[in-house]
Amino acid sequence: MSALFTRNRVIGLALAAFIAVIDQAVKWYVIGPLALRQVGNIDLLPFFDLTYTENRGISLGLLQATSMEMRWLLVLLTGVIAVVVLVWMMREKVLGDIIALAMILGGAVGNIRDRYDLGYVIDYADFHIGDFRPFLIFNIADAAITIGVVIILARSLLVRDKEETEPSASPLANADGAQNDEPRGEPKDA
Repeated sequence: MSALFTRNRVIGLALAAFIAVIDQAVKWYVIGPLALRQVGNIDLLPFFDLTYTENRGISLGLLQATSMEMRWLLVLLTGVIAVVVLVWMMREKVLGDIIALAMILGGAVGNIRDRYDLGYVIDYADFHIGDFRPFLIFNIADAAITIGVVIILARSLLVRDKEETEPSASPLANADGAQNDEPRGEPKDA
């Protein structure tokens, strides 16, 4: 295996592809056999419905694509972001970071495919408590992107880099990298 396609990166690419395929398969099922586009809403559980929505914007409905130019601008913008995430993922070595980036990439590809083919993203997952909806209606791609971003943020805040924990980074380390537990200026017992 080449240095570019390490085991962890292949896992990341496979996960991204899996998420994109599952996202597209569920969307196909929702608008095909379930006919959610025609039905509009299917009550599944007291707290979860399938509700057909065409999202012409990006996250939280921002940047609505009200024209063909805006549609293609969003395809281009999200495509560039997906390429940046792919390059970032292919430069990473740590599996946890690669998995998070793969989730973002897979979700982005799923939503880009919708926007490219349809001009909008199909959303359907509708969690609620009575009439209260703590989330906007979303899809698997949106969930993967959100979870990936949360993992990246959590890892950047909570997980220390290996370089920070190596003994040579310690102020008590000797020139050869060995740990010296004694304060400076005090001789060691012989």
